[in-house]
Amino acid sequence: MELDWQRLEEVVTRAVLRARSEEMKEVAEALKLLASYMKEGFEKTFKILQEHTNILQQHSKLLEEHSKLLERHEKRLEELARAVGELKVAVGSLGRRWGRDLERTVLELYRHALEERGVEPGRVEKFVYTDVDGRFYRRGAKIEVDVYIHDGGMYLVEVKSHAELDDVEWFYEEAGIVEKILGRKAAKLIIVAVNIDKEALQRAQELGIEAVYGAVIE
Repeated sequence: MELDWQRLEEVVTRAVLRARSEEMKEVAEALKLLASYMKEGFEKTFKILQEHTNILQQHSKLLEEHSKLLERHEKRLEELARAVGELKVAVGSLGRRWGRDLERTVLELYRHALEERGVEPGRVEKFVYTDVDGRFYRRGAKIEVDVYIHDGGMYLVEVKSHAELDDVEWFYEEAGIVEKILGRKAAKLIIVAVNIDKEALQRAQELGIEAVYGAVIE
């Protein structure tokens, strides 16, 4: 309930006027002074409370705006995460397609050289074997190599955009594993590369692997 200061002052003033003794007048004057102090104090307190209320309202508004911003940011983060996930899937798919397309492109690029070695690029097929129980290599290892069969002869082909020493070493080892899996000896081992490192080419020659390449990298 709001205090009526004007009415309070009127009551105190009437009390002062009606007082019959100096003693009562002093008491009334004291009450009047006290009422004045109380009024001033309440007004200051009310003003401070009003300022605090305004500040709280401003803070509430800022919090509300921040909450909306956070909601928008969370939504954008969700959209971004979803987009990144979709991009990963797309890139993975593209990588797989690019790998197959690259092999076909490289084989066609060196068709003439391969035909001279008795290989028809269009008839080269992918051989994939998973060594589930580790019978031929490591348990669960995936063996993957290109195979060309012609007149009963088996040619194993490795295709690389850039052949390094490790690629040659692994191809030789992989060829041995495939021979065990298929139970037959390869007539030729051929590595086809757009670029091949010099040491990789030298190692291929040492291992009896025929190399078809575009350029040697020193």
